[in-house]
Amino acid sequence: MAKLRKFAAYQKLERPYTRVSKYTTKNFVRGGFPHMNVIKFDMGDPSKEFDTVIQLKSTRAMNIRSNALESSRMTSNRLLERTLGKKEYHLRIKVYPHHVLRENALASGAGADRLSTGMKKSYGKSIGCAARVKEGQVLVEVRVNKANTKVGKEAMSRASKKFPCSCKINVVGLN
Repeated sequence: MAKLRKFAAYQKLERPYTRVSKYTTKNFVRGGFPHMNVIKFDMGDPSKEFDTVIQLKSTRAMNIRSNALESSRMTSNRLLERTLGKKEYHLRIKVYPHHVLRENALASGAGADRLSTGMKKSYGKSIGCAARVKEGQVLVEVRVNKANTKVGKEAMSRASKKFPCSCKINVVGLN
């Protein structure tokens, strides 16, 4: 399996590139949508009423790759499920990775001139997907009862460590 490229290459919010050609048959998004790592967006009990919402907000605008979203979901959900049980919380991922990340892989070394076309057809292959996040946007939120607020805050702090940006934890009481 190929190694993941450093995310510093993709974290800036730039205009999503769409291929525009003077030949209409070449106006397309080549490669399709890549595999998305996020399995579930809702965990716990979504039908139950809770009185406290704990939100994880981004402190800067950037792309967040789908594998970062999935790892944050796994760590926070594991803590909540073990300490509270499946019926005492509702965890929701609020962003969706729509943005396709592309790479124009260039071969280097002996025989590289036969493998790559350089920048001649440099649209690139799709290598992953990312969510485009604005500053102050809610990434993940968990709904719990007031007695379980401390566990919910701990779950959000564990989730924030998986993201490439720093995050703020915001507690909102519904009652």
